[in-house]
Amino acid sequence: MRLCSLVAIKENLRYTYRMKTYQLGLYEKAIPDAVSCTDKLMLAKQQGYDYLEISIDESDAKLARLTYSPKQMQELLDASIQSIPMGSMCLSGHRRFPLGSEKTAQRSLDIMEQALHFAAFMGIPIIQLAGYDVYYEESTAKTRALFTENLHTCANLAAKYGIILAFETMETAFMNTVEKALEFVKIIDSPYLQIYPDLGNIVNAAYSENKDPAKDLLMGAGHIVAVHIKESLPGKFREIPYGTGHVDFPHLLDTCWNLGVRRYVTEFWHNSANDWKQQIVDSYDFIMSSFFANT
Repeated sequence: MRLCSLVAIKENLRYTYRMKTYQLGLYEKAIPDAVSCTDKLMLAKQQGYDYLEISIDESDAKLARLTYSPKQMQELLDASIQSIPMGSMCLSGHRRFPLGSEKTAQRSLDIMEQALHFAAFMGIPIIQLAGYDVYYEESTAKTRALFTENLHTCANLAAKYGIILAFETMETAFMNTVEKALEFVKIIDSPYLQIYPDLGNIVNAAYSENKDPAKDLLMGAGHIVAVHIKESLPGKFREIPYGTGHVDFPHLLDTCWNLGVRRYVTEFWHNSANDWKQQIVDSYDFIMSSFFANT
């Protein structure tokens, strides 16, 4: 009886894996920094997520992950193997060390290669790039040109490691739409540079210009590899609870689905709620009921 039960369980697991047609990830910053990576992975798994999107932001603590020792990297990989994968990386460290600034260009490329090495070791298939040429200084024709030049280098590095880089659509005018991200994707013309839009940001961009965000998503057909599911309000880009903003999730997620997108990440921050654990539960339930329960 016990052997038959084990066989049945294994067959059920195979069936479940075959039948699931998408992957839903949790943005790491939904959980406080004080929680260990091991516990973050387990929390995400317990809620029903398929993977955790690791954050490499501009803080020294997060950037230090890119220089982990082999032992530290193996420990993190083991924790992931025992729970759920780190299915993507949000690399926002380039905000502090942008690709388009002469002052930080070499550091930005070093960060890029370190991030690719980290991703390859951890089995992370996608690195989301911040769509800024510069952030803390004025964007000019010169910064745009240097950004483009360094993107070529980044794409070649990504090809070496076999990792996809994909632009996040941002809150600034430089790259706040899929259409603008696509300009650079076409210039670089590499299979290793694609688009990873943020729904909240493209809705705000469309709202400010009286345009249709779904049409903007359609501009990226064949180039969108994953999507950040984030709420927003006009002029407000973060820490807006799901259902209290102006993003039409069912419509936009249906648009993404019809474009062939099958990887999604719920993006929200732990400090936007009094009870961050309950926020994870509520956010997961909201997104599932908005779209994924019917897929």
